Parts: sequence; structure tokens; C-alpha cells
Amino acid sequence: MIEDCLRLAQQAPSGSNAQKWHFVIVMDREKRAALGDLWREGGERYLAAAEAEPGPSQNEGLLGSVRHLVEHIHEVPVHVIPCVTGRTDGEPAPIQAGRWASVMPAAWSFMLAARTRGLGTAWTSFHLPREREAVVQAGPPQAARHDGALARVVTLSAAARPSRLRVSR
Repeated sequence: MIEDCLRLAQQAPSGSNAQKWHFVIVMDREKRAALGDLWREGGERYLAAAEAEPGPSQNEGLLGSVRHLVEHIHEVPVHVIPCVTGRTDGEPAPIQAGRWASVMPAAWSFMLAARTRGLGTAWTSFHLPREREAVVQAGPPQAARHDGALARVVTLSAAARPSRLRVSR
């Protein structure tokens, strides 16, 4: 099922049709646990800051979701990590923006494909302060850089089916 979602994600547009991105799939329990620890560390920092001084979008629903994932990240069966090929550190802003803008449609396409198959995903970035360590834990080439996403894939309950399309005329 994950492979089907990845095949659909590969059809996403990317700048100059270069596809300077790839996905890393982490299923190994030890690697998932190590990535989860890095993510949890960032999630706990986020929660501490948000609970001390909440921003306008940091409502209880959002914070509850973060708390839940902090407590359960070790149970996530698959980590699907969108990565860009090569480092963009020190590159001019337009080059970096183009690279990130190219991987995001693929990641979003993966997430939509997963949703239609009854899988849930979450767009997260709490591991990024320790991104280089995450690259080592996940196992992609050292020249890769993790995008601002670590999509976690879990089965959703039957109550969380995709909503019906409602069109007003």
C-alpha cells in the first residue's frame, strides 16, 4: 500500500521536472525509535513554548494532537521521510525555495494517496533541529537533507474516512 502511495507521489510536479527529491521509508524498529526520540525532543520543546505562551493557531485540538504523538511516536509503524537530494546550506534563497517547493507537492500527493487508502499521515518537523542526526538514523545518503516533514503513517479508525465531496451549485 505504501508503494502505491509512493508511485502516485512520484507523479507530482517539480521544478524543471528535475525531481531532486526522494522518500526514505523507515520500518526498522530501532531506527524508528531513534527517529522518534529526536522528534519527541522537538515536540516537547514546542509544547513547553506553546503552553507558556500560546500562539493564535495553537488551540487545544492542535496541542492535544502533539501531546498524543509525543506519547505514541514509538508506536508509529512506518516513517515516510521526504528528502531533497544534496545540501542547500548556503545556497541563495531562490535556490533553496525552489528545492523545497519541488518536494512538497510529492509529499502532499503521498499524504492524499495514503488518506484514500485509509492511512493517516501527519506533517511534522520537530526533528529538524537535529536533522543531520536524523539523516544518520534514517539511513539515506549523507548528502541528502530531510525536508521539513516526517510523515508518519498509521491506520485510521473507520470513523476517520475521507469526507464526501459536497458541491454547491
